[in-house]
Amino acid sequence: MTSDDATVEAAAAEQPAATFSDLGLDGPVLKALDDVGYETPSAIQAATIPTLLAGRDVVGLAQTGTGKTAAFALPILARLDVSQKTPQALVLAPTRELALQVCEAFERYAAHLKNVHILPVYGGQGYGVQLSALRRGVHIVVGTPGRIMDHLDKGTLDLSELKYLVLDEADEMLKMGFAEDVETILADTPDDKQVALFSATMPAAIRRMSKQYLHDPEEITVKTKTQTSANITQRYLVVSYQQKVDALTRILEVENFEGMIVFVRTKNVTEELAEKLRARGYSAAAINGDIAQAQRERTVNQLKSGKLDILVATDVAARGLDVERISHVVNFDIPTDSEPYVHRIGRTGRAGRTGDAISFVTPRERGLLARIEKATRQPLIQMQLPSVDEVNVTRLARFDDRITEALSAAERIDGFRDIVAHYVRNHDVPEVDVAAALAVVAQGETPLLLEPERPRRERDRDGDSRDRFDRDDRSERGDRPERRQRPGSKPMTTYRIAVGKRHRVEPRQIVGALANEGGLQRDDFGAIQIRPEFSLVELPADLPDDVFDRLTGTRISGRLIELRRDTGGPKRRPRDDDRSYRPRRDDDRREGAPSDDKPFRKPRHKN
Repeated sequence: MTSDDATVEAAAAEQPAATFSDLGLDGPVLKALDDVGYETPSAIQAATIPTLLAGRDVVGLAQTGTGKTAAFALPILARLDVSQKTPQALVLAPTRELALQVCEAFERYAAHLKNVHILPVYGGQGYGVQLSALRRGVHIVVGTPGRIMDHLDKGTLDLSELKYLVLDEADEMLKMGFAEDVETILADTPDDKQVALFSATMPAAIRRMSKQYLHDPEEITVKTKTQTSANITQRYLVVSYQQKVDALTRILEVENFEGMIVFVRTKNVTEELAEKLRARGYSAAAINGDIAQAQRERTVNQLKSGKLDILVATDVAARGLDVERISHVVNFDIPTDSEPYVHRIGRTGRAGRTGDAISFVTPRERGLLARIEKATRQPLIQMQLPSVDEVNVTRLARFDDRITEALSAAERIDGFRDIVAHYVRNHDVPEVDVAAALAVVAQGETPLLLEPERPRRERDRDGDSRDRFDRDDRSERGDRPERRQRPGSKPMTTYRIAVGKRHRVEPRQIVGALANEGGLQRDDFGAIQIRPEFSLVELPADLPDDVFDRLTGTRISGRLIELRRDTGGPKRRPRDDDRSYRPRRDDDRREGAPSDDKPFRKPRHKN
């Protein structure tokens, strides 16, 4: 194909490549794929990898969750020259989360390549770490456009010998106001570089960019086929981060599970959570990328044999895990992408058996939930936290089972009958009281039953907060999410930024940029007024100094915002050429900010 509009319908390929080696990959890269459990390439991988290995530019139209990270990462790693110390590959991503995710993927695929250095570059992280790594030498840089621009302006990032450039989720970058930054970066890189552009949609701006900066690209379109097994019941629980461990404990109490995998995001949390579960009496163990293969095999064998009931794992550690007795998967930390979600819950419901998948979703992660439902085309059912009564009913049933099991051991019962009868005769105590006393001895210090929940008004009057789950926090219970704290309810101060209507700035760009660099949340924003030469933004009055310092270096549409407190006197009524905006609940945010996966609604004003 020679036209830049040439299209390959990857989803319609009749004979997809059977293995990754058929695509032209070999050696250490194949070994890494084997480690993470990849057996056959996805549609986007089968169509893209050979094209990139052949040196052609690519425009890939694919949704998140189709495996596109491996589609561009594997060809880059296969042709990397480790002797070159300046960056050879640059991947631009719209959010810090995606940048970190892509960086972690590169590290997994490069596990058997020696001396490969990969650096994530994003706002909110200190410059010192990034500068030190760049001075030592980096082969692959994965970053957000704003921070990449900062390094280029400072002269700390040398792209003069760049060979490969990837624009991941290009349409999202343009929506977030990165168009000018992206084009500046593209123009500052060598003309002979290879470019891969991935986007879920093909708006006019993306089409124009591909024509201007890509050379005879092959266009590859993939239809999403991300689906989950129909025999897996998928549920979710809305719960705050602080409540997750107690919520998991209650679920373990009432769910009739055989074996379970609990997925978390980081290696440290695997050990911490497994220890907390063991302290609560559960047989739990952790596996992660740092655990030796021999220990991993022992742990998995224990899970298979029934000596272990709960495995706390990261995505990488659980790749290729196939244990039939896993009846439940719990997403303690919900994944940020649909692909790992499908891989996770696929650990249960195997060999035709039924399975259960439960995902913990914090109020700010509802956007992730919506994206997973959209990608898998299967809704998740909301569940409520098991109540005290439900937990107690389960505990009593299990206690009854223990008594029944003990009564079946007739030879042991006979000996204790004489002991109990002797006690009753000498102490004049009813047999039922003796039985109750023996139950106390057997139970130990832990109460058999939870204390009944008291009415909320009574707990509020007494200042009792023992049952944290029954507080009147409906946003965390998921009952009435619309009653969340509204913006502006906290003390706010007006700040002035040096971008305005003349710079074609929009509210979503302001919110996204400040949330990115300062780690701000939705409720940290008050009213936003966009004036011709500058804009006014209400932020928390108690804004920490370190956050203020980070925000002062923020760029919007390639321009420093020069954040400072507004001292312009009393607020005036906005003129017709001003635009005033207050963030809504459904505001679209970027780089670590929560989202309901809805775009900004631009206020209507006549110019």
